[in-house]
Amino acid sequence: MTERPANRPELSSFPSYQAPRRSLFSIRKFALMASVVAGLGVAAYGISPSFHGSDFLVAPAHAQVSKDVRKIEQPTGFADIVERVKPSVISVRVRLAEKTQSGDLKNNEDSPFPPGSPMERFFRRFGGQDGLPPGLQGPRGGRGPSMTGQGSGFFISADGYAVTNNHVVDGADKVEVTTDDGKTYTAKVIGADPRTDLALIKVDDRKDFPFATLSEGQPRIGDWVLAVGNPFGLGGTVTAGIVSARGRDIGTGPYDDFIQIDAPVNKGNSGGPTFNTGGDVMGVNTAIYSPSGGSVGIAFAIPASTVKTVVKQLQEKGTVSRGWIGVQIQPVTPEIADNLGLKKVAGALVAEPQANSPAVKAGIGSGDVITSVNDRPVRDARELARTIGSMAPGDSVKLNVLQKGQDKTVNVTLGELPNAKEAKTSDRNERATPRGTDIPRLGLSLAPANSVAGAGKDGVVVTGVEPRSPAADRGLKEGDVILEVGGKAVTDAGEVRDALATARNENKNSVLVRVRSGEGSRFIAIPLERG
Repeated sequence: MTERPANRPELSSFPSYQAPRRSLFSIRKFALMASVVAGLGVAAYGISPSFHGSDFLVAPAHAQVSKDVRKIEQPTGFADIVERVKPSVISVRVRLAEKTQSGDLKNNEDSPFPPGSPMERFFRRFGGQDGLPPGLQGPRGGRGPSMTGQGSGFFISADGYAVTNNHVVDGADKVEVTTDDGKTYTAKVIGADPRTDLALIKVDDRKDFPFATLSEGQPRIGDWVLAVGNPFGLGGTVTAGIVSARGRDIGTGPYDDFIQIDAPVNKGNSGGPTFNTGGDVMGVNTAIYSPSGGSVGIAFAIPASTVKTVVKQLQEKGTVSRGWIGVQIQPVTPEIADNLGLKKVAGALVAEPQANSPAVKAGIGSGDVITSVNDRPVRDARELARTIGSMAPGDSVKLNVLQKGQDKTVNVTLGELPNAKEAKTSDRNERATPRGTDIPRLGLSLAPANSVAGAGKDGVVVTGVEPRSPAADRGLKEGDVILEVGGKAVTDAGEVRDALATARNENKNSVLVRVRSGEGSRFIAIPLERG
């Protein structure tokens, strides 16, 4: 083996690497193969090796080769689509006055989202600080008495209506848009919907803006998509990718139904459109998952179907009204389905109906399972929330409900979803929490609620939870109030024991417990230990 000289660089850093000498037989063999691939007559070629360093000169002997024997085909690109849709996309720049009062936006260059907002909570789930992925600054960077931010958007009509994200324009004193031809216009906010993170803005200067059309159909996983926007302030940027998934729940709210795409989306793309290969907008870019601060190929877009519904109401009245039946719901797990005798794991379990709500008036109670809306099956709790939320207050809907093991059909007139109420939390350190009777097989210590200050009159209070016990594994914690066990109301530890014994006698593997934490309640299926 010939050793490489010590002073000779590796191939990857050697710009004028020369190929090793080959034998005349090897060259003839190579020429034969090349001729066959090209579909040319082999007999028309002779080979005249001319040694010049390590290069070989190959020339035709008896025939001339036509220059257009083989036509090289160019790969299909997106240039035609981009040329058509790009003029409808705008860069959105906002100015926000400094606010220092409690609960208002703080002069924090690293936080683009208001404290406690759905988008801030989403990014905190993935370890980001200040409501952001690690390393990612928000669109409201800047110092001084006012903050500025940048995002994206797109026109949906020739007279200047445009869509962007609510978090792009939320709290803005001034909104400016820059079109693809470099012209800047002042825009006003027509309305916004924080629950879906959508906003509608309007430019009044012209009536002939190029605009995009919202898609009518649903995207398929694997479809090509194009994201156009203003990443890092670089307006008019186009990136390509595919639809990675649909129906994503990223924890921003009850109406999560995001399209996941892998087209590079970065800071400043918020509010920009994602186009399908037909040139229609199939989604509005709103969030990314980014541990590194840049695109890692996971972005989320609001579906066009949601955009249509929200934008229509914003254009008509500046706000969004949603249907409301007034129930606190939760998913049906396999253990819950087994306890309730359900044939399949589907539907939405009613944890607690709200007082004087349409659900209460229709006879829906805690422990009922809503299985369909207008004869359309409900797969899970999120689907029920989205379905009801897409309807208008005053609409009448037919609900199929499993109530105490019996199928029941009820008609409900939807109310209007009230503004979100701030959850009240009690300071457990101020509670008197005496140790109650121990329930060893669940790992709980309980006391009657009426014996614990601030716990109310109903149920039994959890005063202690044994680590690594069945109750601890299911999330029960000190201060929770157990209202029902196995469908029976309980007021002391003895009734809890009786309910557990009944479940064991019925050979159940778990028992369904209704628990109140704070102002909300939920069902928990706790496995029963034998012995």
